[in-house]
Amino acid sequence: MPVAELLPLADLTACCEPITRDAISPANADSLSRTLKALADPARIRLISMVAAHEGGEACVCDLTEPLGLSQPTVSHHLRILVDSGFLTRSKRGTWAYYRLVPGSLATVSGLLAGV
Repeated sequence: MPVAELLPLADLTACCEPITRDAISPANADSLSRTLKALADPARIRLISMVAAHEGGEACVCDLTEPLGLSQPTVSHHLRILVDSGFLTRSKRGTWAYYRLVPGSLATVSGLLAGV
């Protein structure tokens, strides 16, 4: 799936109510599904966990490749999907990119699923 098809969480929360309140529309189900697909990869789940658990809640891509056991281009690809879908932010410092979990991003998805 092209990364451009993933909706940021801000768009998702604007369009979708928790799925347990009312029947979700086909369009909103599609939007939620695309966002969940960004999380539906073991490497991406580990990346979110690694970034959030890293000192200061921020990690450089150089800190993530070896523990994840994937090449730098593959890690960068997964990180870009997480940034584009609204789970991580990216800041560039010199030649390195640093990633941080977007506050509330996981709670937003959880709330849409749980009806909170």
